[in-house]
Amino acid sequence: MGIGSTDDTLFKSMNETSMSNNVVNSNLLNYNVCISTPPNILSHGIWGKHESEGSPFRSSFPVFLHQVILIYVTTRAINFPIKQLGLPKLISQMMAGLILGPAVPIFLDLKRNLFPYGSQDTLATIAGLGYVLFLFETGVKMDFNMIRRTGRKGWTISLLGLVTPMLIGLCFSIWDPKHRNVFNKESIEKGIILLGHNTTSFAVIVSLLKDLKLLNSELGRLALSVALVGEILSNIFITVTSTLLDQGHYISPVMRLGYLFAITLFILLIYRPAMFWIVEHTPEGKEVKDIYINIVIGILFCLCWLSGELEKGPVFLPFILGLATPEGPPLGSTLIKRVHLLGIKLFLPIYMTTSTMKVEYGFWRSSYSGSTLETSLFVLFTGYFLKMVACFLSSLIFNMPLKDGISLALLLNCKGVVEVNMYSTALDRNDIRPKIYCVVIFIIMVSICSTHLLVKHLYDPSRKYAGYQKRNIFSLKPDSELKILVCIHKPHHITPMTEVIDLCDPIVEYPVTVDALHLIELAGRASPIFISHKKKKVVSLNLHDSYSDNVVLSLKLYESDKQGAAIVNPYTAISPLNLMHEDVCHLALDKVSSIIFLPFHKKWSSDGKLEYDDKNIRSLNRNILEKSPCSVGILVTRFVHQTDSSLRLALVFLGGRDDREALYLAKRAARVSSIELVIYHIVDKNKSDKDQESMDAVLDKAVLKDVYVEHCRMENVTFREIKVEDGSQTLDVLRGMVKEHNFIIVGRRNGVNSPQTYGLQHWSEFPELGPVGDYLASSDLGCKSSILVVQQQQQICT
Repeated sequence: MGIGSTDDTLFKSMNETSMSNNVVNSNLLNYNVCISTPPNILSHGIWGKHESEGSPFRSSFPVFLHQVILIYVTTRAINFPIKQLGLPKLISQMMAGLILGPAVPIFLDLKRNLFPYGSQDTLATIAGLGYVLFLFETGVKMDFNMIRRTGRKGWTISLLGLVTPMLIGLCFSIWDPKHRNVFNKESIEKGIILLGHNTTSFAVIVSLLKDLKLLNSELGRLALSVALVGEILSNIFITVTSTLLDQGHYISPVMRLGYLFAITLFILLIYRPAMFWIVEHTPEGKEVKDIYINIVIGILFCLCWLSGELEKGPVFLPFILGLATPEGPPLGSTLIKRVHLLGIKLFLPIYMTTSTMKVEYGFWRSSYSGSTLETSLFVLFTGYFLKMVACFLSSLIFNMPLKDGISLALLLNCKGVVEVNMYSTALDRNDIRPKIYCVVIFIIMVSICSTHLLVKHLYDPSRKYAGYQKRNIFSLKPDSELKILVCIHKPHHITPMTEVIDLCDPIVEYPVTVDALHLIELAGRASPIFISHKKKKVVSLNLHDSYSDNVVLSLKLYESDKQGAAIVNPYTAISPLNLMHEDVCHLALDKVSSIIFLPFHKKWSSDGKLEYDDKNIRSLNRNILEKSPCSVGILVTRFVHQTDSSLRLALVFLGGRDDREALYLAKRAARVSSIELVIYHIVDKNKSDKDQESMDAVLDKAVLKDVYVEHCRMENVTFREIKVEDGSQTLDVLRGMVKEHNFIIVGRRNGVNSPQTYGLQHWSEFPELGPVGDYLASSDLGCKSSILVVQQQQQICT
């Protein structure tokens, strides 16, 4: 596209010289331009001499600021409706590029003033820095050891999904019946498209799984392992291919590959051990010193320059540097904090918008030639259909369900930032035609939207938790093994959780199996980690946080003290906060747990002052209550029981499934002679014996009668029936109860309306505790007792 006049540029003067002789884009024009030296960076202001070179729109910095502001405002405005449709931010950034570029023919004069010729170099250079930092951050977040842990399934799906479409597509791209197997400009163009559409980008898959909230799911973990292998293989293949095909460089291709290999060895053999030395010499709980961070950033920029000199674009070496950097805290997380805001949040969206602004208007019109149509069909066939079929069929080898196989194929076939960069770079080098670039950009946008919508419809990670097997304490036989799962976030959660385990009456004849899950927030990593410490005496997570080892050690000491009465299996899960419930529910499902014990998100000191309040734990507890495959108990800790003293335990029974579950838990606790149990049966005073009873009420009576017959002769168990008229009288009972007991078990009874709790729901601060548990845990009551709120396994809704 030609330039109208010098006023549309930042140049001082320009002259058209000749047509371009490029084999692909033969319709490009060449210009001789003249610029001021030094260039005009700052303007004379809005009140300055606009006719001079100091005009705001003839100076680089004001134009750059206007462009950044316009891109930011446009992307944020588009992102609001896009988010409501369940689509990612990337779509809003690409749509902003279409609107601000020539693809949408509106406000052309204004857009020409805001994006004059000559300003693209500054904008593209700074935006390109965002892509380099994106590659580096992607490598840092990768777990280098995950490559060794990737199983046969991940390698098989990755290799078949990469090699099969590449081989078939290569045959189509180099074969031309008119030229008899000779390389021509169309075949080179097809080869570039083949490379771009058959790569599997780890960063794209991670971002996609985060948007779909599938990062911790079984499908998400498999997709990550496949993407990791594909990322490594794709980077190596693309780097080698692009280097060998670039014959116009002053250094021979073989020499450049040798230099790249030598630099890679330096990174792996010298840089990586040096980074581990830095990690080892960083004090616990502290961040890495700034001088080390500055050295790493300096090495990154040096490698960007070397990578640009040795290959076609600074891609390979920054990624390898990030991959060799130890992930997680303290080094990986500190580096990501430094580069994420500027590089990923600011520069990368600008890069995606400017890349999409290259899409031309009217590329679909009559000038859409036969070769362009042929290339477009080639993209759809080799880049999507063949890769989809290859990934889907390879997943069926491992007996994956049909919907899961289709979902995996869709995930691995989705494109994003990496592919857009490849095509944008190819367009800048005139390796592909502008019309083909427009086609692939639109195909990428369609693939992103369709993948999000289809995977959400096909794959529901929570459906596997709705098992038909009964997993609760109420349904257990008296002599059956009890399996429980306890969750621990901080060291102060350990002692209260061991007290709850003691309530389950672990004895040598009937031991209790405890799966203890230590939950840690994912930081400085892209993929979640799940570790079993069952066979490990010493734990080394490279987290540089001693309490992780202390949690496992404390649990092992508790197991040793029980002398076979409790079997403790410690685990550690490192995952994002919003997906942590997937690890908990998956472990409970896998270990056939009957109940999950969770710590409350608040902690009080001995004098009643609030010490700890974590909203993330509260969100986790609510997610587990909603999706748990078994019963759940939330422990509100206010009292620490001394082992040499008796425990005054109370059970509040109003009726219902949750209260029956709590009753059977208290029934197990009553076997311990040091526990004094009082069962408070709170009934409606206005209900007569003639009133028709529901099935729940009949079952409540039968359960209470059974427990009474079994424990009426035991001195440590007392039954009290209390009649009330409304919720206010129930509160009076609860206020008197907290003075007599130091541990109280209640049912959650969420959504259950009864006269005994009438009006309590309106005052509820924490609905996850239910009306009774919420009142007992409130600070207004001044309760010094610990409260355990129990919810029975949720019924299956069909």
